[in-house]
Amino acid sequence: MDLIPAPTSSVLRPGEDFPLDAATTLTAPPELADAERWLRAALGAATGLPLGPGRAGEGIELVLDGALAAEAYRLTVRPGHALVAAGGPAGALWGAQTLRRLLGPDAYRRSALRDGGWVLPGADVEDAPRFGWRGVLLDVARHFLPKSDVLRFVDLIAAHKLNVLHLHLTDDQGWRVEIRRYPELTGRGAWRERSMVGYRAGQRRDDRPHGGFYTQDDLREIVAYAAARGVTVVPEIDLPGHTQAVVAAYPELGNTDVVDTSALGVWTDWGVSPNVLNASEETLRFFEGVLEEVLELFPSEFIHLGGDECPKEQWKESAAAQARIRELGLANEDELQSHVIRHFDRWLAERGRRLIGWDEILEGGLAPGAAVSSWRGFGGGIAAATAGHDVVMCPEQYVYFDHRQADGPDEPIPVGFVRSLEDVYRFEPVPAQLDEEAARHVIGTQANLWSEFMDSARDIDYRAFPRLAAFAEVAWSELPREGAERDYAGFERRLGEHLAVLDALGVEYRPVDGPHPWQRWPGVVGRPIEGPPPVR
Repeated sequence: MDLIPAPTSSVLRPGEDFPLDAATTLTAPPELADAERWLRAALGAATGLPLGPGRAGEGIELVLDGALAAEAYRLTVRPGHALVAAGGPAGALWGAQTLRRLLGPDAYRRSALRDGGWVLPGADVEDAPRFGWRGVLLDVARHFLPKSDVLRFVDLIAAHKLNVLHLHLTDDQGWRVEIRRYPELTGRGAWRERSMVGYRAGQRRDDRPHGGFYTQDDLREIVAYAAARGVTVVPEIDLPGHTQAVVAAYPELGNTDVVDTSALGVWTDWGVSPNVLNASEETLRFFEGVLEEVLELFPSEFIHLGGDECPKEQWKESAAAQARIRELGLANEDELQSHVIRHFDRWLAERGRRLIGWDEILEGGLAPGAAVSSWRGFGGGIAAATAGHDVVMCPEQYVYFDHRQADGPDEPIPVGFVRSLEDVYRFEPVPAQLDEEAARHVIGTQANLWSEFMDSARDIDYRAFPRLAAFAEVAWSELPREGAERDYAGFERRLGEHLAVLDALGVEYRPVDGPHPWQRWPGVVGRPIEGPPPVR
């Protein structure tokens, strides 16, 4: 079976197929209602079959099995009966995804292409994920992505058994979440006057206002839609850096004694703005108000607060910042940044949530409950795991999907290192330097899609796929044995059938042999890095 991600075990049973027809039923207990609804809707649209309710032991049946882990499932197909036994609601959804895949690429279309001929092959599949956090970051701050495209992206990652959508909602270039007590965050902070096209060295701008934001009801819808598909949405509200859009909306939050913050707009460059928050008590109260509304929208255990790339020049020049450092008994500006992060670490913990941030948050020390997104290579993740902190491995040199997929002139807006499909497939999230106890703190891995150079769903499709299919297997499927490399040749063979699935889903992926003419951006300057990425 050409399944991606590869299951723990799978066996075809020739001669034991289950043809589906108008009398085929679909049954599940109330605890698995999300999986039942999703499967009926997906298969009903693709096949035209009604899949009405039936009796135990016949048709398509979803059941709970307490002997299985929450995300594990066992799929058995025999004549007249397809049984998905799952340890919990998430396992039932993943088993339902596999059942859909057994019907072939046409099962991913939104309308039936034929009358009849739908057959589930006789099979036994046993499966469970390697990691509990199988994530994708979607940057909707640099380029806003309409809600309909976010919902479509949820469907795409769920189809690959990825279970975390990390929404990067705020940055220097835009604020994308409605906060009712602070309306100017979206009234002013959600749009910029123009955007750079490509990297700054090209000196190109489109001179078109860009913006947008999600209402609170939009975000509740996204969260609920994702949850019904086994996906948790983790919001990111960046601070104390990457905050020029906030300062443009509320100038008093900036370093007003060194810069005229009232003259600032939402940043129109890419990169990292020098305009950061001040660290006053008033600013902390402001963001507590922001986060109170964020917690109402996002039930996720983890809340991402960024904590990365905070330039300190304004704090060094600010008399107010220097007085704050002395007031708090801190040594320098780095400790001032740590003070802000530790404040919100405690604040979130008091409300039953956990802070997660980029690996810079390690620099001032962390409370026990905080987790780290290791992006500057593996070093931060190794240090965090060794110190007993949970880690999500997402090193930029390996799983930043804004990075170019090949060398050469046809690759659109070439950025960063070359990260080919094979490179992604050979990525190993758990560093060999970790002992068994520390390795258990690697709770998962994540691919990141930063959107400076992606201004539409088509561009996201191109950068993400098919590399995201390779990443999904890294995140889901166990290694064949400890220390062994994955079978890339076998993955390539299975990918041939999987590309037909992507076609049916309408994904405008990068062809294996290079971009289509309309996927190129000739003349738009990127920021390539020469040579291979550093080894860990």
